[in-house]
Amino acid sequence: MPPLFFGGHEFGVVGGRALFWPLRRALIVADLHLEKASWFAVRGQMLPPHDSLATLEALAALAEETGSTEIWCLGDNFHDDRGIERMTRPARELLHFLIGKHDWYWIVGNHDEHLPNEVGGTILEEILVDGVMLRHRADPGEPRPEMSGHFHPKHRAQARGRAVSRPCFVAGQSKLILPAFGALTGGLDSRHRELAIACGQAAALVPAGNRLLRFPLGV
Repeated sequence: MPPLFFGGHEFGVVGGRALFWPLRRALIVADLHLEKASWFAVRGQMLPPHDSLATLEALAALAEETGSTEIWCLGDNFHDDRGIERMTRPARELLHFLIGKHDWYWIVGNHDEHLPNEVGGTILEEILVDGVMLRHRADPGEPRPEMSGHFHPKHRAQARGRAVSRPCFVAGQSKLILPAFGALTGGLDSRHRELAIACGQAAALVPAGNRLLRFPLGV
């Protein structure tokens, strides 16, 4: 579990895409995009319908591994507001089991800003937790330490003569943007202008075993 220090707190990177907060025994993830495949299927583009179950199984495994009692999801939890209605029975049952077992918090995003109460857990627009602001999309004007998602950052580099791309965290002076956790999510290059606008001078943090590789990013 590579350590990551942010906002005066120590976190651990787990599963390459999530954070564990020992102080609160909390697991923090972003951009699950549950039911993305079924959203495309309704529109005629057929994709394997297993993304939600795969995402939730991965989340359940990390929660078990870390002994988490809280789970914080930083927006775009579902690919649309009605995603809960399309979930398969196994995915829905696993979600309800996880919500029943943990203190579960949904922070809404641009894909699910009207998340229905029937999903369970606590639904929030944003919240300040122990001095760290949790929201979906970074606010460049926010002076407090802030965690967010939205951009699905990936870092691209050359390794042994070939291009590789890995999910990454993007860390600025007071910003930390998490990679997407969902099984069916793409990614935005860590050097993209939108990330520079959101974070200012920043670095891409790429999990590699028990280390975090740090790659400075231009502005």
